[in-house]
Amino acid sequence: MSPLVIGLALFAAILHATWNAFLRTGADRLWTVTVMSFSSTALAIPLAFFHALPAAPAWSYIVLSACLQVGYSLFLVAAYRYGELGQVYPIVRGSVPLLVTLGGFFLANQQLTLPQTIGVALVAGGIMGLSLGRGRAATTSILYALATGAIIAAYATVDALGVRAAGNAGAYTAWVLLIYGALLPAAFVACRGRLTVDLGAPETWKALGGGLFALLAYGVVVAAFALGPAGPITAIRETSVVFAAFIGRLFLGEVLTPRRVGACAIVALGAICLGYQP
Repeated sequence: MSPLVIGLALFAAILHATWNAFLRTGADRLWTVTVMSFSSTALAIPLAFFHALPAAPAWSYIVLSACLQVGYSLFLVAAYRYGELGQVYPIVRGSVPLLVTLGGFFLANQQLTLPQTIGVALVAGGIMGLSLGRGRAATTSILYALATGAIIAAYATVDALGVRAAGNAGAYTAWVLLIYGALLPAAFVACRGRLTVDLGAPETWKALGGGLFALLAYGVVVAAFALGPAGPITAIRETSVVFAAFIGRLFLGEVLTPRRVGACAIVALGAICLGYQP
């Protein structure tokens, strides 16, 4: 890979960890993630007009993916309510490839390669390191983080099938984002009764900025995929786990013990082993 591709993959990792930090620091995280979604909705509107409608068989996948992403947002908010960025983020990120790999092994009789076997052991060990002993994450936070990872794995699978059914990745993505952008505010209103957004408030612009960081993270990794091999890029992006730990320490005042750094590094290495395809 060229230095440009490596740099893009690392930049995407930093951006992904950063938008999670925006969410973690929100005074009302459910409100924050809802306002963050406005950024993706604003992008989705012109995309939807630019592309033809997805093929009819894709609509069930589109709606299901949007619903799962609403669930992902709600569970992630709940996880950050009880845990710190440097604890929750590595569990969420590490559990996705772990659950996908174990699901393929138990449900589809897929044989694990040696790197995958090592990856399962490393991710499991790293999550245990964040979950046990002094300074561990709260049990409630761990359960919500694992559930968030399971939802991410589910909607990634739905998207893989849905894009093929849609016949156009751009149209599929636009409509998923549009429906998600309608459902998440609706979920907020159902929970709180009213959604108030003050465009003059710094918290509003911070949330919108977090949404832009999330979109930029997606765009940067897509650009990297266009220029280099997917396997190594995916592996490099998993370093976001380590970046999250340092962002939590530098900007959120979280405790950064050698044990936590080691556990995050082990999770990242395990995720690299699980996700790397030469």
